[in-house]
Amino acid sequence: MLKIVSFKICPFVQRVTAALEAKKIPYEIEFINLKDKPQWFLDISPNGQVPVMVTDGGAVLFESDAIVEYIDDEYGELESGVTNEQRALDRAWGYLGSKNYMTQCGTMSSKDEAIFSEREKKLRAVFEKAEKQLSGETRFFKSDTLSKVDIAWLPLLHRAAIIKAHSGHDFFCGMPKMQAWQAAIMKTGLVEKSVSADFEQRFADFYLTNTYLAGGEEANISSCAEVSCCQ
Repeated sequence: MLKIVSFKICPFVQRVTAALEAKKIPYEIEFINLKDKPQWFLDISPNGQVPVMVTDGGAVLFESDAIVEYIDDEYGELESGVTNEQRALDRAWGYLGSKNYMTQCGTMSSKDEAIFSEREKKLRAVFEKAEKQLSGETRFFKSDTLSKVDIAWLPLLHRAAIIKAHSGHDFFCGMPKMQAWQAAIMKTGLVEKSVSADFEQRFADFYLTNTYLAGGEEANISSCAEVSCCQ
């Protein structure tokens, strides 16, 4: 059986587990503490980062981009009949999502309003590009069928949903197509299946404790109903 080595709130890991869950591929997962990495992990991980996948054949794969491509190659893609041109476009949009996992993490961990606002501008610029690309007429990014682009963006959409639920701040304020896409992804059930049972609590402990977003009304975080958050 495939084995995933993970840190519980890592978005790169969630991208991999979401891909496995979407294809109903069985796997086992082992969580480690990134502040105290076990030696066996350092011995098998060239970059010392998660995710790491150990295949049925014993090969150790690293880097989420490489792992999800292996999953497609080994188990087939979510969609059939995709042209090479469209496949390249899908990879590009997927990369745009995954390249901004750390941008979102940095934004959420901002300690004060000035830093948060500066970082959020960069993040919203990426979200606005996706807003323009979305048709608004389909459930998911391209169609009513889940694709690798949806899987790549799932960690971003999921984390934005938690932030909104806990703080009232909507990263997709003024972006109705992004909001609809987020809602569709959240309804698939993949979000819950791709993380640990205590994910939301661990996420809140990390990003909603001693951060600007943790302040709620005291930090003057606006809800999407207010014009100021959309400026």
